[in-house]
Amino acid sequence: MTLPPATVSTRGGGLSTAARGRRKPSLDRISFMAVFLGIPLAIYLLFVIWPFLQAFFYSLTDWSGFSPSFNFVGLDNYARIFTDDLFLKALGNNIILLIVVPLVTVVLSLILATLVTVGGSSKGQIKGLKNSSFYRVVSFFPYTIPAVAIGIMWGQIYDPSGGLLNGILNGLGLNFKDYAWLGNASTAMWCSIFVIIWGFVGFYMVLFIAGIKGIPSEIFEAARIDGAGRLRTALSITIPMIRDNIQTAYVYLGIFALDAFVYMASLFPNAGGPENTTLVMSQQLFFTAFQRGQFGMATAMGVVLAVATLIFSGLVFLVNKLTGGSDGGRL
Repeated sequence: MTLPPATVSTRGGGLSTAARGRRKPSLDRISFMAVFLGIPLAIYLLFVIWPFLQAFFYSLTDWSGFSPSFNFVGLDNYARIFTDDLFLKALGNNIILLIVVPLVTVVLSLILATLVTVGGSSKGQIKGLKNSSFYRVVSFFPYTIPAVAIGIMWGQIYDPSGGLLNGILNGLGLNFKDYAWLGNASTAMWCSIFVIIWGFVGFYMVLFIAGIKGIPSEIFEAARIDGAGRLRTALSITIPMIRDNIQTAYVYLGIFALDAFVYMASLFPNAGGPENTTLVMSQQLFFTAFQRGQFGMATAMGVVLAVATLIFSGLVFLVNKLTGGSDGGRL
């Protein structure tokens, strides 16, 4: 029986020349790698890594943003921003957003997603609440509205003189006449957080619905037969099986909480809110660059914001892995 040329041995005991030739990278393989690996990598380096390196370089200078000349000042900009009361105030406000917004949004989204997928009758087929499709549409609707429009709309709702909120509360017999929700230092931040959560809950509810729909219904039926209640089912089945979706949501919400520029700028056109209680780092960066003309210091703030985002994302992945999640998770 004659063997194919690819497997015929030479006198040295190795593979034939034809077999060795096929193991060398072909032109098609090289072209494929260049197009599908080389080009995306080049684009990533050009539009992500290179701008970040440029920003870090300018953060070490006193560049005004509009002058071709600048002086190298080293780490002075970083020393100045961490002794700047306004920047530290903005950093503290971002930390509040980072703690509250992802946690509350994820919890509310999970509850709503569970109700419209497996929160129906405890008898018969596993299903969601009646008219669950309607609830999905209503909950997702706020996410379709641009953030600027949401900020303007809620600014009118919170208006102390003719706002809808004060009108409803006064109609219920509560004394909230001319109460400035966004003008009071004790309520401005919490009203802003409510608006942000209202705008995002629907989207992440849909994300979690997709994850829950991927869980076989037999698992929920088995849990019901074993006598597991709704809370136990959610904690033992739903959350563990969609933890990658939860991780994704938490990272994206955390990244937004470290920015929050659009919502804060829409709700507070004069910047910072009462006593700067709603000032965030991105706003302070904008004012430093375009009002003070200190682009070097502003880029230092941007670098701090980028590093904080990377640290937060890394911590979320680490916590997920240490608590039994998939290796490294996925986005």
